[in-house]
Amino acid sequence: MRNASQWPTVGEPPALPILLCGASRRSTMEGMSPPHRLPPEPRWPALVAMLSVSALNLALPSSLSPGPDWLVLVLVACLLTPAILLHRFGKEGASQIFSYTALGVVTAAMVASLTLLIEGLPTHKETPGQLLLSASLLWFSNLLVFASWYWRLDAGGPHQRDLEGPHTDGAFLFPQMMIDPQMRKAMGEENWRPGFVDYLFLAFNTSTAFSPTDVPVLSRWAKVLMMLQASISLATLALLAARAVNIL
Repeated sequence: MRNASQWPTVGEPPALPILLCGASRRSTMEGMSPPHRLPPEPRWPALVAMLSVSALNLALPSSLSPGPDWLVLVLVACLLTPAILLHRFGKEGASQIFSYTALGVVTAAMVASLTLLIEGLPTHKETPGQLLLSASLLWFSNLLVFASWYWRLDAGGPHQRDLEGPHTDGAFLFPQMMIDPQMRKAMGEENWRPGFVDYLFLAFNTSTAFSPTDVPVLSRWAKVLMMLQASISLATLALLAARAVNIL
């Protein structure tokens, strides 16, 4: 048997082979190149969508605008300008606050205009042509607004998606995410991730078919948003447009 002097004491340094192994591992890790990071997702499509919604609100009749006709466009421009600058300087948290506020403004304006339009139907305040125009503008606004919400909220938002790269744990499961990794690599789509156009297509299907079609919805908040979008689209197309056509 080994006597007490032969047993290692507490705090005794590890043996030389272990030290050499650890040093070799550290040197190997230090020599490894950092993982490849994909280029950041372009933000300009979402910016164009926000400005388009503001322009559509400006094109509505004055009776359907919650306040001066120019109010929404000016507010969105004042909010998006610091959001863009903060994003350029890497201040993502502050940039997101301004971006969410701008998106909230156009959403509230769209809901307010739709409410005013529905309230004015019994009194025939708008001519048939104005009703059709207003319904069309609100339908497109609904499409762009909810596409922006999906793009901004899915998988933590665009900044978080830039950090993670390709993912499968978001609120929406796009078809490319369900392809086998080896097959995806053979197709040249190993770095595929959803962009604004993919969320726009999802919003378009929700507004027209009242369903996500080829994109399963996994998150409850996404299901609630899609129900709201489909309800607004149904009210705009089936109620307002039909009413205008009947008057004609």
